[in-house]
Amino acid sequence: MADRTSPSHIQQRLYGSTIAPPHGNNINHPIASFLRQLQSQSPEHSRQRFGLLAFFISCGILLLLTGITLTAFVLGFIAFLPIIIISSPIWIPLFLLVTGFLSVAGFLFSTAADTAAHVKDYAGGYFHGKLKDAAPGA
Repeated sequence: MADRTSPSHIQQRLYGSTIAPPHGNNINHPIASFLRQLQSQSPEHSRQRFGLLAFFISCGILLLLTGITLTAFVLGFIAFLPIIIISSPIWIPLFLLVTGFLSVAGFLFSTAADTAAHVKDYAGGYFHGKLKDAAPGA
């Protein structure tokens, strides 16, 4: 029977089998020592380390996706720049037309909303006064 402190028992406990850890039978390998330290900690420390590990992995994935997105945008802009330049006589007047239309629509909407508020205030006062006349005790 193997001793509990023998290298083969430590290998089996750390790696779940008798397969040697990376780089031969070195039980002082950084991965082996990290796993021993992780197993010796309380569950609360393990949760904190797992949370920190998950945080770093998530940040790395998001950073990778951000880089891919930025690269795709720059390459797409470079690829479509000639088309944008050639069709600019269409885009500039179209932009000005859409901007003007949205501005006028916004002004009209805000004017109608302001007018509706005034009508509501006036009608509320008018009807309130008529109700007092109809029922003097009210």
